[in-house]
Amino acid sequence: MKLLCEIYKSPRKAEMYLYVDKSSGLEELPATLLQQFGEPDLVMTLLLTPTKKLARVDVNDVIEGITEQGYFLQMPPAPYPKARLGASSD
Repeated sequence: MKLLCEIYKSPRKAEMYLYVDKSSGLEELPATLLQQFGEPDLVMTLLLTPTKKLARVDVNDVIEGITEQGYFLQMPPAPYPKARLGASSD
């Protein structure tokens, strides 16, 4: 399966991205999603295939999300826990 998608970044949350089918665009997305996401800023258009590698998410999850609900929302990565000073690794 191949899917031509558009990827938008959120102006409200760093490293939050929204993937949508290019042919559908943003018109059919839930209003509440767009309110929380903010004004989408187009980053790129990308052809997704099952063998395509993406940096932080599995391409099959993205394709499934777009196919089933019309979009895939990539959340920012979880912050690394702060190292405790003086902690030993015994």
